[in-house]
Amino acid sequence: MTHVSHPPVPATSGLMDVATIREAFPALDRRHGDQAVAYFDGPGGTQVPRVVGEAMLDYLYHHNANTHWHYPSSAETDAILADARETFTALLGGTAREVVFGANMTTLTFHVARGLGREWGPGDEIVVTDLDHHANVAPWRALADERGVTIRSVPFHPEDGTLDWERFAEAVTPRTRLVAVGAASNALGTVNDLPRAAALAREAGALLFVDAVHGAAHGTFDRVALGADLIACSPYKFYGPHLGVLSGDEALLTRIRIPRLDPAPADAPERIETGTQNHEAIAGAAAAVRWLASLAPDESGRPLRSRLQDVMHGLHERGQVLCTALWAGLSGCPGVRLYGPPPTGERTPTVGFTVEGVSSARVAEALADRGVFVSHGDFYAATVVERLGLGDDGLVRAGAACYTTMAEVERLIAGVESLSRE
Repeated sequence: MTHVSHPPVPATSGLMDVATIREAFPALDRRHGDQAVAYFDGPGGTQVPRVVGEAMLDYLYHHNANTHWHYPSSAETDAILADARETFTALLGGTAREVVFGANMTTLTFHVARGLGREWGPGDEIVVTDLDHHANVAPWRALADERGVTIRSVPFHPEDGTLDWERFAEAVTPRTRLVAVGAASNALGTVNDLPRAAALAREAGALLFVDAVHGAAHGTFDRVALGADLIACSPYKFYGPHLGVLSGDEALLTRIRIPRLDPAPADAPERIETGTQNHEAIAGAAAAVRWLASLAPDESGRPLRSRLQDVMHGLHERGQVLCTALWAGLSGCPGVRLYGPPPTGERTPTVGFTVEGVSSARVAEALADRGVFVSHGDFYAATVVERLGLGDDGLVRAGAACYTTMAEVERLIAGVESLSRE
């Protein structure tokens, strides 16, 4: 392979250096054979910093109780959950009373979709996209069978992985009740134009549901300013535990005819939370958000949201450098095809690719032998894989995270090149 000189990952002003960040992750001590493991599977779930595990253990060992009772550990649990709701407003916007927790984003979306669907029927329409993870498609498609609503799906351009906005505009009509769109593609790294989607929904008087599971790993959101009614994410994609988080307009959360138990709280946000929640995971998820904000230490007492925005911007800059190097290196490997938008434009540092004549599973296995962990398949973005004509084999997916180094990127490229020349 011709050696390509890559620029170093930028030492973004005020942002903790990568070497120091890596010290926070016990998983990075793992070895596979004689190689340190390089984790590129972040789009399917990142590794967890030590402080997140500690927050979860602290809750279980010292505060474990159910909510709303008049004894100390129950009151402490109430305070931990209230703090977590407030913490997530720094990532998603809105208010603490608009933050809902659940098992995962998929379960929350099915729950909300079923509640909203009780208001809809034949003649009503929902718009989804072919670019989305099926967690933001299947819950809405289920309403076609359950309620007789019509589903309209917006295609994307296979050549660059971007949505067809002309078709999007045509799909949204006065009959549209909800527009469901992803902030970013977990398979291709495409960043969608959410203000444009919001404008289309608003013009039609429709609700906007944003899947930010992939997007929230790479930036903050202001749900209210955006004009989104509901936005969901998964903390395990940004250094937290397995959990789902939903931010929704309080008036909407209050009126959704959600399946719920009558003795349960009747007010938002708890009315949307079915059963006892995973309190330790909620504590850990809040710790993950605070840990991210701590990567840009600030002694001036700025709000959590402001610090978090700076960190996400800095990590985005670093990710773009890594993505550009990965794209360039893989482009030079024989038989490798890359999918999605090139790194010259706005995208996440998540790259999907195939190697001619080699299954995606075989590519993942070969890279794992070198201590490089990548994902393969359709990543629940099955329609993306289908539209790209990749059948059951799907893609290989490599994503850079806050702990990814340029040396790891070069290891990945070398592994793919070696396999492509066999």
